[in-house]
Amino acid sequence: MAINIKSEREIKLMRESGRILANVLKELETYVKPGISTLEIDKKCYEIIKSYGCIPSFLDYRGFPASLCISVNDEVVHGIPDDYILREGDIVSLDCGVIYEGYHSDAARTIPVGEITKEAKKLIEVAEQSFYEGIKYAKEGKHLHEISEAIQTYVESFGFSVVRDLVGHGIGRDLHEEPNIPNFKQRNRGPRLREGMTLAIEPMINAGRYDVYCLDNDWTIVTEDGSLSAHYENTVLITKDQAEILTII
Repeated sequence: MAINIKSEREIKLMRESGRILANVLKELETYVKPGISTLEIDKKCYEIIKSYGCIPSFLDYRGFPASLCISVNDEVVHGIPDDYILREGDIVSLDCGVIYEGYHSDAARTIPVGEITKEAKKLIEVAEQSFYEGIKYAKEGKHLHEISEAIQTYVESFGFSVVRDLVGHGIGRDLHEEPNIPNFKQRNRGPRLREGMTLAIEPMINAGRYDVYCLDNDWTIVTEDGSLSAHYENTVLITKDQAEILTII
């Protein structure tokens, strides 16, 4: 399948989609505290997205039952909001997408609930910084594997591991477009990056081993060894120079 190169009009729409999503996530972060259920946060997410005149990307996507993926502690991604009450010391990944005028944006943040352990804090910091290490290579003329290798090298330098079973993706009119974007080194170079590509780059890292499995709900991915996991994601635009991050305010 071909990689979609976005027109100026499409880029303008994706910028607005990304701006809205950045604001949604910023507001949602204020609700992450001990005593609130993940279902309550999801309901807030739906209300906020609709207040911008947008559609939640995830709601009913391939049957997903919520507007927000909320993954707690050893849950890597695709956590389904329910009556779980957040507790002091938890870490929580909020993974969200919005559709604005037919164009998707996708981003994730891992947030501490109150006071957390030093290891958990370091895991969150490394997940975020690994994204920034990767996008140093996200510009025209580079190859996809350079992003992947930079993320893996940085993460593993802290003794953490990069999840192998899940990858980032292209994004635009569809939530998931070509290319797939691994967070670990590939044997081949992958596609050459071109101006106008829009990518969702999303390191998913574990405090322990990289092995994961899916729960019986057919959605939620958890670490096999029960170790903590952190997730950080942004939608980016490839330019001739440094990538433009669309989901940061």
